[in-house]
Amino acid sequence: MGVGYKNGEGGLPQDERAAVEWYRKAADQGDAEAQFNLGVSYKNGWGGLPQDEGAAVEWFRKAADQGFAAAQNNLGVSYKNGEGGLPQDERAAVEWFRKAAEQGLAAAQYNLGVRYKNGEGGLPQDERAAVEWFRKAAEQGDANAQFLLGDERAAVEWFRKAADQGFAAAQYNLGVSYENGEGGLPQDERAAVEWFRKAAEQGHAAAQNNLGVSYKDGKGGLPQDTRAAVEWFRKAAEQGNAHAQYNLGVSYKNGEGGLPQDTRAAVEWYRKAAEQGDAEAQFNLGVSYKNGKGGLPQDERAAVEWFRKAAEQGDAEAQFNLGVCYKNGEGGLPQDERAAVEWYRKAADQGFAAAQNNLGVCYEDGSGGLPQDERAAVEWFRKAADQGFAAAQNNLGVSYKDGKGGLPQDERAAVEWYRKAADQGLAAAQNNLGVRYKNGEGGLPQDERAAVEWFRKAAEQGDANAQFLLGVCYLKGEGGLPQDERAAVEWFQKAAEQRYAAAQVYLGCYYENGWGGLPQDERAAVEWYRKAADQGFAAAQSSLERLGC
Repeated sequence: MGVGYKNGEGGLPQDERAAVEWYRKAADQGDAEAQFNLGVSYKNGWGGLPQDEGAAVEWFRKAADQGFAAAQNNLGVSYKNGEGGLPQDERAAVEWFRKAAEQGLAAAQYNLGVRYKNGEGGLPQDERAAVEWFRKAAEQGDANAQFLLGDERAAVEWFRKAADQGFAAAQYNLGVSYENGEGGLPQDERAAVEWFRKAAEQGHAAAQNNLGVSYKDGKGGLPQDTRAAVEWFRKAAEQGNAHAQYNLGVSYKNGEGGLPQDTRAAVEWYRKAAEQGDAEAQFNLGVSYKNGKGGLPQDERAAVEWFRKAAEQGDAEAQFNLGVCYKNGEGGLPQDERAAVEWYRKAADQGFAAAQNNLGVCYEDGSGGLPQDERAAVEWFRKAADQGFAAAQNNLGVSYKDGKGGLPQDERAAVEWYRKAADQGLAAAQNNLGVRYKNGEGGLPQDERAAVEWFRKAAEQGDANAQFLLGVCYLKGEGGLPQDERAAVEWFQKAAEQRYAAAQVYLGCYYENGWGGLPQDERAAVEWYRKAADQGFAAAQSSLERLGC
């Protein structure tokens, strides 16, 4: 009678309160199915009952002890999640899943398969046993089991049946299948968004996050709407969805979707997601520690810990950053170029451009246990350069200039790559392009004004070579500049302080002679000559000998 009222069958009105009354009458007489149904009603807060996990577990246990399979499975889920006052106990969960699975309940067979697959609840990690249980469940139409067995087409069929009945998890899975073009479905972002919305409106957290991403990117026929994205991210984040917590953190960091730019709030959401194992959030939390942002102390050890957590999950950006930390001996790590190369390679193999460039540099230098191999270096530079990574574009330009790594010596190709990197603001490439204009190389006209423009761009970013060359241009009055020794000295000083030996010699000469507005100061001259001489610069050594030093 209770089931009839619940579903509105047999001429009865659909009435959850009446259903619960009849479940209770039968349950009090020991009817296992009614006890199970009463447990489900308490779990979901149906029929005027409070949502009460403890009461749900009591009724599931009564039914389970009588051998009712669905109750045994639900009791297993309660032990797995530590619900209804039960301890979180994977062994007890497995016992109840097995009881129900052996009675042929598909959901329990799937749950038992998952435990074997992951080696949980005291079970060995056993792929064969997992597949056996998945197959039993799949043959009964369990969509999750069918997916894990690789039968995507069958899974999609089952998702659609359940989705059409309003089952939110199936609607979400069907959306994912459309998004990825799986299970024989076309890749269809509009259809994906439709199914994500159906599930999201029922409160499905992963669907809410995916709908937020679709609004953020303007996919599936949606307008690009960061406010709507943030609304959906927040709904999912407040339910504990780690991806949404990360996305909400990013929105706070960037001040998107009507949110204030708030690095403290960003860090709070990163931490929530990171503690659930979200790799992107772990990396961003590491960056926040490295830079001391969001109210965090600058703490390289903490940064390295979070980089490692993300890197071990395969996050390419974290792998690259962990490699950099090993290279520089940061965050309590030893300076270890071999370890750096290992992490660069992991990230590079995933297509991460910065790691590809660094791996190329290691091959070029023969560092980190790698052989010195210019061909391998050029291969990695090209992979990164083709992705638009400026440092690699400059490095590839240098390789063409010098004819290294199996490349022909080709100044025109060098200039093309320098320009790509220079246009992105890379100082080294701006300097290199300036040199080509100064000398009229690589198919460029000899154009000192253009050279000066590029030297200035690089010099203002702190490139020592460009600072020195700009100083020379002021000294000689080239490229439309006035002849101005004081300006020359200023630029020589900047380069000299970065240990640029030629600039140190010029600065020594200017102190020796009292030029460029400097006082005549032999001590200062000797200091600068000595700095350059210590780097092996011959002109500085000659100047020291001339001064009897």
